[in-house]
Amino acid sequence: MIEIKGISKRFGTVEASNNVTLDIQDGQIFGLLGTNGAGKSTLLRMMSGVLKPDGGELLVDGQDVFDNPDVKSNIFYISDDQFYFPNVTVLDMMAFYKVYYPDFDEKRFRKFLLRFDLDSKRKVRTFSKGMKKQLSILMGICAGTKYLICDETFDGLDPVMRQGIKSLLVKEIDERGLTPIIASHNLRELEDICDHIGLLHKGGVLLSRELEDLKSNLLKVQCVLPEEADERIRFLLEVAKFERRGKLVTMIVRADADSVMSVVNSFDPVYCEAIPLSLEEIFICETEVVGYDIKNLIF
Repeated sequence: MIEIKGISKRFGTVEASNNVTLDIQDGQIFGLLGTNGAGKSTLLRMMSGVLKPDGGELLVDGQDVFDNPDVKSNIFYISDDQFYFPNVTVLDMMAFYKVYYPDFDEKRFRKFLLRFDLDSKRKVRTFSKGMKKQLSILMGICAGTKYLICDETFDGLDPVMRQGIKSLLVKEIDERGLTPIIASHNLRELEDICDHIGLLHKGGVLLSRELEDLKSNLLKVQCVLPEEADERIRFLLEVAKFERRGKLVTMIVRADADSVMSVVNSFDPVYCEAIPLSLEEIFICETEVVGYDIKNLIF
């Protein structure tokens, strides 16, 4: 389990993390979302022990991670901007990681190279962005760590490869209890695979909830109602967003579907439909509340 308790991190005058508190349970896929500059990458680097928090406490299985080789040996971190030594081959990188990860499964890694059509003797610098990402993920899986921390995991991968990597992650969770933490701007990818979502904004945590719970308590409703019902609807429901176009009303409401439909149906609408929100719509809705609104970006 990863416990993040009120941590903060500054770079000069820039506050990258501010009182961040999160719990990441073992065996779940934790998706980390955030607005641009929200501090996702900084948080991942602190989780992996690359950076030390200025304040607060960050524990991995009950121990501080920074400057702790024993804890770090159970964490594999894949950065967004991947680094490889100049002129190394795939096998050179494997040999390097085997020094730091004693449980690295070389036999399995070589099988993956064949399956993913990656030449073991080829210079890594000649690989495409997607191939480098594949290589990093395969190394992370074969390192045998408990935690796999990924920054923009699916960036650069084609659709077939994305599905293949997702299947591998799910298999690792089922077979040995791997805990992946995945930060991404590709919300569709996270929606397909994640159990829990954490949302960051301006260095702080807006929310941290199970994905299914998040979806079940935020609902889009489209209905045909007379204008005189608008004020009463807003009073009876916790409406996060309300839009009327002629007789058609579109609302995003914070409540379960049964409660919302019971209230709306009491107005005898001509038409009414409840639509589950996508993760992207949830992201937009939650960040609009704190002023991160497209209307403020367009002049």
